[in-house]
Amino acid sequence: MPFFTPRKLTKLCAALLAGMLALPVVAAPNMTITTSNSISGQLQNSFATDLKLAQQGDATAQNQVGMRYLHGIDGSVKDYVQAKMWLEKAAAQGDDAAQNNLGYMYQQGWGVKQDYAKAKALFEQAVAQGYDVAQYNLGYMYEQGWGVKQDYAKAKAYYEQAAAQGYDAAQNNLGYMYFEGGGVKQDYTKAKALFEKAATQGHKAAQNNLGYMYQQGLGGKRNYAQAKIWYEKAAVQGHADAQYNLGDMYEQGFGVKQDYAKAKAYYEQAAAQGHADAQSSLGYMYRKGWGVKQDYAKAKALFEQAAAQGNAVAQHNLGLMYVKGLGVKPDYAKAKSFFEQAAAQGDTVAQENLNYMRQEGLIR
Repeated sequence: MPFFTPRKLTKLCAALLAGMLALPVVAAPNMTITTSNSISGQLQNSFATDLKLAQQGDATAQNQVGMRYLHGIDGSVKDYVQAKMWLEKAAAQGDDAAQNNLGYMYQQGWGVKQDYAKAKALFEQAVAQGYDVAQYNLGYMYEQGWGVKQDYAKAKAYYEQAAAQGYDAAQNNLGYMYFEGGGVKQDYTKAKALFEKAATQGHKAAQNNLGYMYQQGLGGKRNYAQAKIWYEKAAVQGHADAQYNLGDMYEQGFGVKQDYAKAKAYYEQAAAQGHADAQSSLGYMYRKGWGVKQDYAKAKALFEQAAAQGNAVAQHNLGLMYVKGLGVKPDYAKAKSFFEQAAAQGDTVAQENLNYMRQEGLIR
């Protein structure tokens, strides 16, 4: 049967887009959402010391106590009620970090009813004082249209304010706007420059994005060596997209000696974090027996994990397994279902396979 296998080259772009936009961050110590250090006061005192100072009315200490309760760190248990109380006390005294952090609680609905209007108002109070994290968070609200009319011009303006202060997450997102041409004229040179600013500060998403720019030759000459360096910097920080992209380089032999063992190792790291493209690619290695013992059961399990997340390549590959009876009993109804799911996402090869099955009378 002349069934067609999906092209694997489409997966790299998907990984890039998945890793581009960082989530809004809250000014807090040791946040895992971003590697930014732009916070208002590190935890230099013990919890007991800060609590005593907070009780005496010290706004900075009140913010720090609130952050401890918000995250359940450094001798405290997570308690949104206590977090809100202390952040409110600090915010009322004009502490910009507390205003931002309280706004983030309302934006996320942490211990309070989600309220974008309150979040925006609090971010604006902090922005009026020039607080970079709040500028970023407000920009993100306008970019996403959370509680406001989506407005790329305002998003760009707030990102620029934060980026000018060196805030890495804002530099990364502003870079993405130029990369995609969202609300601005597409400009790979500007995108690359902004990614570089954030990447050199250790921002893992920007490191991944910069690696992609080098790999694809966007905003400059293609340079696989530089792509690998930046992917590695992000991957060591646990960035799933970078782990996946490194796996792809080793699987395809892009700028490196083809090495299925290394490809598998990187795919496994990303797949363990639920990365659908990595799950799909790892499944493909088991299906083909590339660098591993051919194992249809493992391939199917990995394809299923990715397909459940809407990965079209995995859906297509599951369709092929069922139509060809690879490790499973041939089942044209299931094959049709998976091909249809992939075709609905624009997979033209899956549509060709559906057409062939109908021509052969295998399905209606």
